[in-house]
Amino acid sequence: MAALRLLLLLLTAGGASGGPQPDCSYLGLLKHLQLDSASHHLTVTRPVQNWTRPTYVWVDMLLYSILQVDEKVQTVTSHIWRYMTWTGEFLSWNSTEFCGIPYVIVPASSVWIPDVSILEDVSDTGSTYRSPVVKLYSNGFMSTYSRQRLTTTCHLKLRLFPFDTQRCNITFLSMSSGEDAVHMGAFNNGSALTKFSEQVMVTQGEWQLRKMEIVHDRLRTGETPLSEVVYMVTVVRKPMLYVINLIVPLFALLLLDVASFFIHEARGEKLSFKVTVLLSISVLLLILKDMLPSTEDQLPMIANYCVAIFGFVGFSVLEAILVSHLIDLDGYFGRKAQRSAQKQKQQEAGGPKAAAGEEKAQVKPDQSLLPLNPSSSRDLLQQILEAVTSLRKEADRRIREQGDGSYRRVAEIIDTVFFSLYFIGIVVFLSYMYSVWIYYVFQ
Repeated sequence: MAALRLLLLLLTAGGASGGPQPDCSYLGLLKHLQLDSASHHLTVTRPVQNWTRPTYVWVDMLLYSILQVDEKVQTVTSHIWRYMTWTGEFLSWNSTEFCGIPYVIVPASSVWIPDVSILEDVSDTGSTYRSPVVKLYSNGFMSTYSRQRLTTTCHLKLRLFPFDTQRCNITFLSMSSGEDAVHMGAFNNGSALTKFSEQVMVTQGEWQLRKMEIVHDRLRTGETPLSEVVYMVTVVRKPMLYVINLIVPLFALLLLDVASFFIHEARGEKLSFKVTVLLSISVLLLILKDMLPSTEDQLPMIANYCVAIFGFVGFSVLEAILVSHLIDLDGYFGRKAQRSAQKQKQQEAGGPKAAAGEEKAQVKPDQSLLPLNPSSSRDLLQQILEAVTSLRKEADRRIREQGDGSYRRVAEIIDTVFFSLYFIGIVVFLSYMYSVWIYYVFQ
């Protein structure tokens, strides 16, 4: 009896070992999926069992770096990673029949891949790297990735430059398939992708990633709308470099121009100093010109700031020219009056002397016959002294009338009034700029 049981046990073991064994090789799995040879129906058509059912394509984007933002051309250059997943209904298997194989790597040329493109893309084709393989899971889920040096168009709003925040869209859609065939979406939400991007980001330059938002939309280009997924990328500029290199120097030049009002006009250095300040501001304006676009509807606040400072200093230079001219005019008339008074004084002082000489010459023969009269000589000298004194007073009066510093007093009044208005205008302008900036920031 024991021998019979042993014989039955051996026969059972032999029958079990002689049955079909599960195929644990990738080759067997590829043969099962018909991917071991060229299967054109798997590469040219959507892998759906019912053509009325759309294929859902999920696109996740990671922002790896922000390379450049060109304000004049209105483009943004970045480095992105794109993960794309979809479902192939004919490419699934029971993993228990293949020793639990969860996924398999297949060439990208052997399966259908959605033709997803970026609507705002203006970069060349050589900047894109697409993975040559596709990862295929047992439930038919397929995924692939690509990375790209992406240049996209973006309408940059530079009103608050360099304290601006830019929002640029990156739109993924299938240009050849409508939403009834390909439906776009994102596998992860915007906050998760923002967090992943911050972790893997290598460089940001002068920009900092704030957030990424995902919006599902429809693009109507014909009878059938296109499904699209829009990534709204929000970046913030780091303004410290522009503050140090542009805003602070302009404000310092404005303060120097205000301080130049305390330079004495007689030295002749005030006007040259103001002209030097004006030329320095012109150089900074040339630097700003290379940064900002010429197609902006509204001038950026920093452009208004620079133009206003240039206008303040320009009016200050004109005022310095006027004051300098009035002071020179006062000196010119003063010297002219003094020269004319001296000339007239010499002429009038020389006339009595000549007349006295002639009279002396006329009476000289008689004086030899008549005795000398001392009282008449004293009277004559007294008359000559009174005449010279009256001439000197008249000359001093004319100098006071024509060169008495009236132009200089007018110049001092103009300088004082202009300095008061100039200082008040600067304070009002800076207050206005600050209030406008606060309004736009918290709008």
